[in-house]
Amino acid sequence: MRKIIMYFIDNKEITDAGINIALETYLVENRLVNEPILLFYINSPSIIIGRNQNTIAEVNQPYLDEKNIRVVRRMSGGGAVYHDLGNLSFCFIKDDDGSIGDFAGFTRPVIEALHQLGAKNAKLEGRNDLLIDGKKFSGNAMYAKGGRMTAHGTILFDSDLEEVSKALKSRKEKIESKGIRSIRKRVTNIKPYLSLEYQHLTTRQFRDILLLKIFNVTSREQVPEYRLTEEDWQKVYALREQRFANWDWNYGRSPQFTLEYYHKFPAGLVEYKLNVEQGKIQNIRIFGDFFGLAEIAELEKALIGIKYEKQAISQIFNHFNIKQYFGNIEPEALTELLVNGIYEE
Repeated sequence: MRKIIMYFIDNKEITDAGINIALETYLVENRLVNEPILLFYINSPSIIIGRNQNTIAEVNQPYLDEKNIRVVRRMSGGGAVYHDLGNLSFCFIKDDDGSIGDFAGFTRPVIEALHQLGAKNAKLEGRNDLLIDGKKFSGNAMYAKGGRMTAHGTILFDSDLEEVSKALKSRKEKIESKGIRSIRKRVTNIKPYLSLEYQHLTTRQFRDILLLKIFNVTSREQVPEYRLTEEDWQKVYALREQRFANWDWNYGRSPQFTLEYYHKFPAGLVEYKLNVEQGKIQNIRIFGDFFGLAEIAELEKALIGIKYEKQAISQIFNHFNIKQYFGNIEPEALTELLVNGIYEE
């Protein structure tokens, strides 16, 4: 009997983004098996927001309302992405063994499978993007909680790329950092790069073949599968209602702020919104598409009530392991932006 090195979990063809992200979160927050897990899902049109992003600043809400496009905030950091039925999401879930940040290791099975399907030039470029011929077809992110972690990403297979620019707002800083080329020219579907025998596939058929390639088997029956119990599914749906179908989670209520500062660092956008009264920070929210593992609310809480001056803020930032919250951004740069509203690189 061959040793099982990873289990696949079938999401029952559910296309509700709130349920699918609740399912992934449930698998991270609850150890169902000791082996790693692979999860695929395909979402109906939706915007998936990064954990620390300011939703209202990222999405074109009137367009979302018109097209009935839902917004769901995920658990990992990074930027907002558009999902539709032409987009395949993949998640590798396992124990947190210190491999957070190893995007090369986690995306290798996907890249090798795509090579077998004819997309020979697909590769990881930069920290967390998969590109082919200089165009991005997959973005990836990670998060860890309670000793478990997930590395997840998307594959643009046959997605409506025009919808991306219509559904999302583009900050001036994002446009400048990426040049004047349109989103449509920077990204691509992977489908045209597959061998001719695979170019007729639907997204679901592509998913099924990708599954066989990743597990190196020839039939679906050979894929090791863990089946969720009815109780598991009940908990997934409860999690969706508590969090991922909740307006407070997806959009977030916040008071009016008197000060707003932001800067696009190489490691991501950081945006502060705060109220200052009698020289002290009374309220603060920190947004952005940076990759942080720790809860940004912990840092926000520590900043409330301190003097709004460089020394006091610097002490707070230096007290925390700041890279756990913002990724590769130095405390001094974060302090300078918060105190002076600008950061000179």
